[in-house]
Amino acid sequence: MTSYGDSYRSFRFGPPRSSLGRALAKDSPLRRLDWIMILAALALSLIGSMLVWSATRGRDSLTHGDPQYFLYRHLTNLLIGVALCTAVIVLGTRRLRTAVPFIYLAVILMLFAVLSPLGSTINGAHSWIQFGGGFSIQPAEFAKLAIVLGMAVVLSSRVDTGERENPPTRSVLQALAVAGFPMAVVLLMPDLGSVMVMVVTMLGVLLASGAANRWVIGLLAGGTAGALAVWKLGILSQYQIDRFAAFANPALDPSGVGYNTAQARIAIGSGGLTGMGLFHGTQTTGQFVPEQQTDFVFSVAGEELGFVGGLVMIGLLGVILWRACRIARQASDLYGTILAAGAVTWFAFQAFENIGMNLGIMPVAGIPLPFVSYGGSSMFAVWIAVGLLQSVRSQRPIGI
Repeated sequence: MTSYGDSYRSFRFGPPRSSLGRALAKDSPLRRLDWIMILAALALSLIGSMLVWSATRGRDSLTHGDPQYFLYRHLTNLLIGVALCTAVIVLGTRRLRTAVPFIYLAVILMLFAVLSPLGSTINGAHSWIQFGGGFSIQPAEFAKLAIVLGMAVVLSSRVDTGERENPPTRSVLQALAVAGFPMAVVLLMPDLGSVMVMVVTMLGVLLASGAANRWVIGLLAGGTAGALAVWKLGILSQYQIDRFAAFANPALDPSGVGYNTAQARIAIGSGGLTGMGLFHGTQTTGQFVPEQQTDFVFSVAGEELGFVGGLVMIGLLGVILWRACRIARQASDLYGTILAAGAVTWFAFQAFENIGMNLGIMPVAGIPLPFVSYGGSSMFAVWIAVGLLQSVRSQRPIGI
């Protein structure tokens, strides 16, 4: 017999919804996610898996005894990255906001660990911490996240509480200190490529926060002066100086410092409109391009997938950036706007620099292509950022 309470609930709220109905309801957490961004990021990561596999098939059987070694590792990194993204979405921006000081401190400790005997040097940069079983992390990738999170907390604290309409001078100075400290440690490694990304990300965060234009102009002037000081004081390693020299004059040493870029451009140029076909690129199969699964993975796309394949990858990156800009514009508070804007500038500049150095229009800086290049630290960091973007979107009012 139906009770009065059951009848009232049925009249007031309608019949109980099935699990599928609850998942597809307008107010469900799944409906609040930006599935266009998620699917674009997944598609780009899976394309990256095929490119990494193509770039490493020949060398895997000799080095690791398994032609699919790098493919399996890359797919494992992708699964871990998606799991981290899911965890960030479940936690939400409000819980993560309270944990930002601890996250920031953990990243700083990891950066100092790189400068200790725990750190190791790969390709001239002392930027990694090696663990057993071939596992390593590059803390500079997580420092990008820490800078965005830390600056967002500082710049939005007084604005979101209604005390001010724009960040005050004190908050801007504190935010610059939050960003400047890890950047200084990364520069000591030295990892100039990561510092470049951090500087541009910091500029994007300041612009999104509503800080006065004088801060952005001052930061640009200070960055220029700092770059000159780094050059004059000899902080850069010789291989980094050689990279800039090769960028300024591509014909300087095509068989030496300019070899990577020259071979990458040959690979991309030989792909033509539609490419030679996956696993059929002569530059790739011949292993003429060094570090092709990481920094120069776009050259695999250019050679084997051609102009069309490269355009598809850039298009997917564009979709991710478009959806992230949309999230920044619709965020319910300044904290969310800054997080989304920081992710946009980070992804955009890093992708531009990576593809640019493959094409020879940017200096070789040793930074990965987001979602595509082989490397666990980079994959984890970008997918955590996607989780942050989804969390910001979930906080918006229903119907926006």
